[in-house]
Amino acid sequence: MAVTLTIDHRAAETAADASPERIVPVAAPVAAPVTGGTTEKPSLIGLSREAMGGLLREAGIPDRQVRMRVAQIWHWMYVRGATDFSQMTNVAKDLRADLDRAFTLARPEIVTEQVSTDGTRKWLMKFPPRGAGRPVEIETVYIPEEGRGTLCVSSQVGCTLTCSFCHTGTQKLVRNLTSEEILAQLLVARDRLGDYPDAKPDAEAMMPSEGRLVSNLVMMGMGEPLYNFDHVREALLIASDGDGLSLSKRRITLSTSGVVPMIPKAGEEMGVMLAISLHAVRDELRDELVPLNKKYPIRALLDACRAYPGLSNARRITFEYVMLKGVNDSPADARELVRLLKGIPAKINLIPFNPWPGSAYECSDWDVIERFADVVNHAATPRRSAPRAARHLRRLRPAEVGERADARQGTDGAGSGGQPAGSRHAGDGLGSRRLKARTSSCS
Repeated sequence: MAVTLTIDHRAAETAADASPERIVPVAAPVAAPVTGGTTEKPSLIGLSREAMGGLLREAGIPDRQVRMRVAQIWHWMYVRGATDFSQMTNVAKDLRADLDRAFTLARPEIVTEQVSTDGTRKWLMKFPPRGAGRPVEIETVYIPEEGRGTLCVSSQVGCTLTCSFCHTGTQKLVRNLTSEEILAQLLVARDRLGDYPDAKPDAEAMMPSEGRLVSNLVMMGMGEPLYNFDHVREALLIASDGDGLSLSKRRITLSTSGVVPMIPKAGEEMGVMLAISLHAVRDELRDELVPLNKKYPIRALLDACRAYPGLSNARRITFEYVMLKGVNDSPADARELVRLLKGIPAKINLIPFNPWPGSAYECSDWDVIERFADVVNHAATPRRSAPRAARHLRRLRPAEVGERADARQGTDGAGSGGQPAGSRHAGDGLGSRRLKARTSSCS
């Protein structure tokens, strides 16, 4: 078995420890209307080439030109970041005007933008009701790290799952996000970061970590992605398209609480990396933490993981494990975790719980988390001496613990207090510093 173990330090910081944030005045390039009226122009964002071609034909583009026009528009939308047809300088002026009358490339309204001193950035975006009765808001978070920039994206407004440790689980599902709205989160991030050729970020929104770009995409925001399969698939296929946004599928991760029947389909039709919200090693406990386990228990879930298309040491599955004090953090739990994952190329992500108002859990003590990690390391590497394995873990200095703010604290994307609405996992502060241990052994 090959295992990569990561411990994420997720809030436990006090207000005094946290890095300061600032609210950035936002002048979005173009804001989409959020009224949900019937007179809105359709957006071309999030459409497949075939669907876009169909709309262009309906708008009067001759059949012989459709393929060429789709390629032109696709390039301007996803490579150059165009927000208006007038920017498409290699398209005839009259045609640009016709396209502008028929369609839109508008971005969602940015309600707020927060920037932490470490470069972590969080946006609250507003989308049309689309049957919800009122406009909806979701959060998207950008985390710059050494050598990469990761964007955490939502797939639903609210969630049907009722995971007991997760704040989003207290919020009812309002609606699924469309492929346009999922991709719009990525486009807004690239707009604000200046992540396009010849683009410059807003001077008022210049990031402290200038030059960080979006290289990784994680479907770990609000919602269960596999319960919005079609829209998520379409968005991720466009995000990974080599003639557009061109994100490597090895840099896109879909996180699921364990919708077992959809896992192989996700591998076959999306081909992205997989993350599993595991959080427990016994069915009776996971039934409580992740009630979906009653329908798809641990054994069935792990069988689906072993059969995930393309699984290898180079394409490992991430298993997320929130650390809950006195609940799932014993050495016995750590040993059982290793036993369960035997034969699966895996990355284990230990997530210290970030309490939210009304939550019934506490975060495991830091020394308990480190001991848990040690047990996992040693159990996964039976032929390696303990001292050598232990050297792979680096203890954070007290000063480092406070270096990064959890930029997701203090903003409520859906109108409720405490943990941000954009988080699928309680305490999933994605801008945190990490302790890492790499181990490998033969199973």
